[in-house]
Amino acid sequence: MTSVLGGAARAQDMSNGADNFYTSDKVTVQKVFFKDQYQMKVGGNLIIPRTLNRHAKNAAIIVGHPMGAVKEQSATLYATKMAEQGFVTLSIDLPFWGDSDGKPRNMVAPEMYAEAFSAAVDFLGTQPFIDSNRIGVIGVCGSGSFVISAAKIDPRMKAIATVSMYDMGAVTRNGLRHGQTLEQRKQIIADAAQQRYVEFKGGETQYTGGTTHVLNSDTPAIQREFYDFYRTPRGEFTPKGSSPKLTTHPTLTSNVKFMNFYPFNDIETISPRPMLFITGEVAHSREFSEDAYRLAAEPKELVVIPGAGHVDLYDRTKLIPFNKLANFFTLHLK
Repeated sequence: MTSVLGGAARAQDMSNGADNFYTSDKVTVQKVFFKDQYQMKVGGNLIIPRTLNRHAKNAAIIVGHPMGAVKEQSATLYATKMAEQGFVTLSIDLPFWGDSDGKPRNMVAPEMYAEAFSAAVDFLGTQPFIDSNRIGVIGVCGSGSFVISAAKIDPRMKAIATVSMYDMGAVTRNGLRHGQTLEQRKQIIADAAQQRYVEFKGGETQYTGGTTHVLNSDTPAIQREFYDFYRTPRGEFTPKGSSPKLTTHPTLTSNVKFMNFYPFNDIETISPRPMLFITGEVAHSREFSEDAYRLAAEPKELVVIPGAGHVDLYDRTKLIPFNKLANFFTLHLK
């Protein structure tokens, strides 16, 4: 590991089996595209066990990536590991990100994010070797809130799991641990509204949030955690047509759309479909998994991984409970 200050070098902590770009000779990976109800293409990696019986109807799992990431970051790792357990899996890019359609790039559109998961069910459920009644979903980080939003209105998602979930609505409105004031929220909204005039008149697109590009002595611990994944070879990935300067950063004018995003409202209506919430013991995002678990109806389960932080569960294969996930889907996608 190398010390990083002022961006002079780039550290990467590969402890606990960090392996974001994991590949397996037990599966095949095929790039696929399919349309959502907006007639926009959704890009994905379809991952199939080499031993799969294509003449039978098999269970499948859709996996969504962290907010600001793409399918090559965390989602395809999870999809590959679940495919090794015998499931057909599909990691997808959210609209406006990665291989999926949508302009401007990096736009926030929570309704369209949720729609992408339903479109993935459309795609999988019409494949001859998939049982349309045995499709589950995994949402990592921000996608945890998007799969919940989707599952509330799409009963074809038979089992729902989230990992290191962020409620992207709550964190945008209130900050972590309600650390953002109402006045700060109103200022964010006002700034975004004024920026719309600039961009409507042809001005430069502005971006917000995301992961810092330079570390210094004042960089907060949470940003350091994200930096170690997104800004080092551990997890860095720049999609075609983008640049390292833009990765992870949503557009300023669209990010306020999360202010109107309330994924946990009516979460209890997902019951009796089962829900599994996985979070790290020391994850800064733990509050969101605990909130969702408290509000959800049975059957539900909250799993806290000892010693794990938020980003640890993106790629640290010795900490991620793949066996727990496999058992959950084996039981509930029978």
